[in-house]
Amino acid sequence: MKESKNCTDVCLECLIACERCITDCIAAGNKTCIILCRDCADICALCARFEARGSQFAHDLHTLCAKICRACSLECAKHAAHHESCKICAETCNNCAEICEELSASTHKH
Repeated sequence: MKESKNCTDVCLECLIACERCITDCIAAGNKTCIILCRDCADICALCARFEARGSQFAHDLHTLCAKICRACSLECAKHAAHHESCKICAETCNNCAEICEELSASTHKH
């Protein structure tokens, strides 16, 4: 199982990547990407906050965070060839989804 600190770190990295992607996608007019990145940034911020404080409900967010990160990664990957921020966001979201999926799977076994 990944450490809580690792989850917090990747969630914060994902939040930052999403915010940068949003800024670039506003200029490009890419509404679908903006909408997903906003949701992703928000769930990652919340997940990181719950992890940082050791909330008993943090594990409940892992499944949702992974789901939103996957959706955001798929959308950003569509634009990765011509937008560097989308490429970085897709990779970061994918990494965050993997960590959250792993944490979700391990907490549901108990």
